[in-house]
Amino acid sequence: MAVKGNRKKPKQKVTTSEMEVAIANYFGIRTHIVVPNVSWGFFNHECDLFLIRKSGFGFEVEIKRSKSDMLADFKKKHGHKDRANRIVQLYYAFPEELLPKVQDLVPDECGIITVAYGEWNGKAYASMKRDAKRRKGAKKLTQKEQLQIARLGTLRIWTLKQKLNELKRK
Repeated sequence: MAVKGNRKKPKQKVTTSEMEVAIANYFGIRTHIVVPNVSWGFFNHECDLFLIRKSGFGFEVEIKRSKSDMLADFKKKHGHKDRANRIVQLYYAFPEELLPKVQDLVPDECGIITVAYGEWNGKAYASMKRDAKRRKGAKKLTQKEQLQIARLGTLRIWTLKQKLNELKRK
């Protein structure tokens, strides 16, 4: 006979979307331009999250959900380097429980961010485990480039609102 109430709930895995929100909140959505899935002819690869500081420097956060996902990333030719050298820092982000399995895989120059659920509120939050080193010679984005990224972010908002409206109608 099974004993009810004594079983622990299996730990829920943090989703990619929750990771994006936690990371955006960690860096500050009021102080940075934060846009998910940036390529759109801008970079030679897709940035899971691209953030622009007030200073005009941009940095990338690559989100990984598993060790195999991380290993596959290192096989890509682009190496998260932009031909125009507009990515000043690169961070890898993954669920906190993956840290022991993947932290030694992350190149020394890259930062490490983990995401976990808060015990106090059940929401995902991000923690900086290691800051990324600045790439030498990285350039500030021009005002035109910053506006192009911001425009892409606003396009994503309207697509999301449309999807939410459709879900409400169902």
